[in-house]
Amino acid sequence: MMFQRPALAAIVLATALGGCGGAAPLTFDLMALPGQGRVAASARSIVVAEPVGLQPFEADRIIVREPGGGLSFLGGGQWSDRLPRLLQTRIIQSLENSGRLRSVSRPGDKIAAQYQLISEIRAFDIAAGSSEAVVDLSVKLIADASGSVVAAKVFQARVPIAKVDPGSAAAGLDRAMAVVLADIVRWVNGGR
Repeated sequence: MMFQRPALAAIVLATALGGCGGAAPLTFDLMALPGQGRVAASARSIVVAEPVGLQPFEADRIIVREPGGGLSFLGGGQWSDRLPRLLQTRIIQSLENSGRLRSVSRPGDKIAAQYQLISEIRAFDIAAGSSEAVVDLSVKLIADASGSVVAAKVFQARVPIAKVDPGSAAAGLDRAMAVVLADIVRWVNGGR
């Protein structure tokens, strides 16, 4: 099932930096998958943990991976929040929008759930050598009562971008994330 998505939401910050006269970087957001209308919900509930990743992914900056493997931040653009928190929010919203689960929450919500979804950011960057937006998440579904892994899968998407600039990079990463979100939602809802 393919999901339709609205265009990338971009929030333009028009404030000047503390007296130096420079413009603030553009701030970009990722979109959750849209709602699916009325669907028969299961009795399952799930807690979605904040993804973990290497230190560069802990920031709100857009990352470029150079052909030699070096990582740098793309100037002139940033995410609307720290990347792990932004990804957690969009995964939660996409699962909620699917209408297939009884409840979807965060660990701090203190809602009893049968499953916990944990993930690791393996890549969320622009591959400069191939001009592609790359999203790679390792995801595990854990039975909350026993702590055992019920299922595990790596979700990947690569989307070409026209050029390596903040707008193209953010739009490409949003499109790649849309593919990964659709696959994660289908997988969590039993389409493994």
